Formats: sequence, structure tokens, C-alpha cells
Amino acid sequence: QVQLVESGGGLVQAGGSLRLSCAASGRTFSNYDMGWFRQAPGKEREFVAAITWSAITNYADSVKGRFTISRDNAKNTVYLQMNSLSPDDTAVYYCATRDGRSRWSYWGQGTQVTVSS
Repeated sequence: QVQLVESGGGLVQAGGSLRLSCAASGRTFSNYDMGWFRQAPGKEREFVAAITWSAITNYADSVKGRFTISRDNAKNTVYLQMNSLSPDDTAVYYCATRDGRSRWSYWGQGTQVTVSS
């Protein structure tokens, strides 16, 4: 079955950077879209960024110019480079994948990102 394992979260000061990783297993990684989502306390989970199987990227307006999503198909891993972090970026970050262009249906366990002011 599909498994996604995130890592790289932590505590960082405002203006700092973090890189999240998501290691995927259970199927041919390069054939599928990958995405990052986040959920802050008391808020609904929201889209952050996605990268298609053909490496086309898409970002939420709130992270454009600050975050970069990338993938390494040889390592079955998707990354989220986060720069210029602000306290508003504090959330649990989840990696996800999907079948074709359907809804995102496979999720990791999440990794906590906390940005202090």
C-alpha cells in the first residue's frame, strides 16, 4: 500500500528556513502527483503546493515566492523548501498523493512546523 513519511519539521525563528521531505513507497513514485498541505490549530487543512508527475508546480498564493516544491524520482521523495517563514506558517504539514487527477487520498502522518516571532 502507499506510504508517505514526512520529516524535517521543527522550530525556527521568523525569517528562517526549513526543508521538509516526504518519502513515498508502495507504488511507482514518478507516475503520480505529489502535494503538500498544512493545518494550523483551529483551522481547516489547506493546500500549500503540488507538483505533477511531469514536474509542473502549483502554489497557494500565501506561499508563492517563498516556498518551492520539488521531487527526486530516484529517491522517491518530494521536498518543500520553505524560506522567509513567518508565524502564520505555523502548522502541521502533510504530504499527499493521489490517483490520476482525483482527490488527494493518500496522506502522511504530518510534521510540525513552528515559527516563533
